[in-house]
Amino acid sequence: MFVVLGANGRAGGETARALLEMGQPLRVFLRRPEQAETWRKLGADVAIGSIEDAHGLADALLGASGAFLLCPPPESGDPYLRAEELGRALARAVREAALPRVVALSSVGARHETGTGIIAMLNILEKHLYGVAPSTTFLRPGYFVETWGEVAQFAISDGVLPSFLAPEQKIPMVSTIDVGRTAAELLCDDFRGQRIVELSGPRDWCADDVATAFGRVLDRPVKTAFVPVEARLAILVQDGVSPDVAEALLGMYGGIASGRVAHEAGNEHLYGAVELIDAVERIVRHMVA
Repeated sequence: MFVVLGANGRAGGETARALLEMGQPLRVFLRRPEQAETWRKLGADVAIGSIEDAHGLADALLGASGAFLLCPPPESGDPYLRAEELGRALARAVREAALPRVVALSSVGARHETGTGIIAMLNILEKHLYGVAPSTTFLRPGYFVETWGEVAQFAISDGVLPSFLAPEQKIPMVSTIDVGRTAAELLCDDFRGQRIVELSGPRDWCADDVATAFGRVLDRPVKTAFVPVEARLAILVQDGVSPDVAEALLGMYGGIASGRVAHEAGNEHLYGAVELIDAVERIVRHMVA
């Protein structure tokens, strides 16, 4: 049996579904009881609790062959303090449950302690989880293509794709479908030790590539609208993002622009199979459904 945290999120949900498709026994660890029935209907066992509760999480991990762990960004407060707290709780739960295998969601750029904004949370997570299980894999994917779903409404309604990424800067991007499939495969392999696996899509893409993909799916022109640095904080705060979290998110985009969020030589590097056009088509399909 495998345990998946964050099953109602992007990467966790795809990992859980991939494991079920592989015929693997699955337990999802959820925060809210009302989310449980959907997963039970899919054939998963369900545990309810908080990842801050190390003992409760350890109970859910007990007897598992492995687990997919993550550190979700906070809704408010200091993201880096939050990462320290969650990293300690996750490490304690893994040790208490004597869990043999961990796949932890990280990110390209997580090798840096600073200069990457909210990605630095994952540097903290990696430090807490390193060596806590006989087999520990830090999965470092690129920028999630599905993140563009947060602004897809503007592409659909106005033919404009707002972007904090420079229109022509190609960066590692990957669909969360590939993240989930890869995480599930890594949980099922027989690796022992500590490793970092970086994951990209079939090729690197830029914001203009994403706009072009939206245009192809919608069958009308879509253009990238680059948001100036000085305008971004106000936009995020207006959208309800707390100032601390907004600053951390903007730090990530600064790290991407500077080239700091990039692949690290010497790590294992895998490539997903989901093309940009297919990922964007799924985003649009969900938006107009």
